[in-house]
Amino acid sequence: MGKISLKNVIDMHVHSMPDIRQRAYNDFELMEAAIRVGARAIVIKSHHGTTMNRAFLVNEHNKMVHQGDNDFTMFGSVTLNNAIGGLNPVAVETGLKMGAKVVWLPTTHAANQLQKDGKTGGIECLDNGKVKEPLKEIFKMVKEYDAVLGTGHLSPKEIFPVVDQAKGMGLNKIVITHPEFWVVGMSHEDQIRIVKDYDVYLERCYAQPMGGGVYKSNLEDNLLIINEVGYKNVMVDTDGGQVENPHWELALEEYMQYLANNGITEEKLDVMTRKIPSMLLGL
Repeated sequence: MGKISLKNVIDMHVHSMPDIRQRAYNDFELMEAAIRVGARAIVIKSHHGTTMNRAFLVNEHNKMVHQGDNDFTMFGSVTLNNAIGGLNPVAVETGLKMGAKVVWLPTTHAANQLQKDGKTGGIECLDNGKVKEPLKEIFKMVKEYDAVLGTGHLSPKEIFPVVDQAKGMGLNKIVITHPEFWVVGMSHEDQIRIVKDYDVYLERCYAQPMGGGVYKSNLEDNLLIINEVGYKNVMVDTDGGQVENPHWELALEEYMQYLANNGITEEKLDVMTRKIPSMLLGL
């Protein structure tokens, strides 16, 4: 295949400033990069709370600066970490009312993440194997507002009962957040099984942090899982924004080009980068 196009692509997992750590772009710079390549939408994520208010300001800024010469939209999200009180239904409801499109389960403050980092404590989503009651309240709201549930940095032993509960409550927009990330540690067998059993979407990202500013490419493994699971249940995202990695649009282009060069057809790429996220965001 020739050179791929980023026209109308959607990335549902990008980090930008303001943030506690340095990011490659601030929100407005990320918007401008997206407009330059003709992207349709980005969901900005923060480990430290909510981004729907930032997304709103970006979209207003876009209107003022560009006078409607593009159709790019920034979307915001809610991440259930300590900054908003963990499994906090009030924070989730507030975020959803203000336009958040994705609710991520705990990430950097998840008990699984802390355990993998050699620490104790953290936010638990299960109590004796059962989904905690505040999380059930949150699931009701995610369904009511037709938002997307992302599984964050939970472990496979948590993800399966959480997804089972969410599916049982009628949630259909469920994304398994970067299952290839070593902190999550989901095997290919588990990824195949969760797709088969629950018809969820695997979010496969460009690279993963290995510690000390070192990142590992996921591209070869992403290609393998696409061929094993099937493109209809895989979403191509970057989890981009780090200063150590290529800028967001360069990472996505490299990722898509790699897939195209290794037998993934234009039709399949279109599903993984445009149709699936478009459906999830209601575009």
